[in-house]
Amino acid sequence: MDSVTKETAVAATGKPILMRIGIGLFAIGMLAVLAVFVMFAAGLENLPVWLSAVAGVLTPLGLLLGLIALVREARAGKHG
Repeated sequence: MDSVTKETAVAATGKPILMRIGIGLFAIGMLAVLAVFVMFAAGLENLPVWLSAVAGVLTPLGLLLGLIALVREARAGKHG
């Protein structure tokens, strides 16, 4: 029964869903970081708070989710 849930959690490319979510959040966060840098370099000083929040929260959250997925995958490979 456990192998059935593992198969449904793994997409067609072989990456767990948690890894895909982590990659997506990290990519969105990095785009926000890039937007903040570009806007600051263009001379804008009053940057939107939501953009700074997205850059500061989504990037490390995506990295954390990716690392958790990586550790879970490594432990699953080690035990079974």
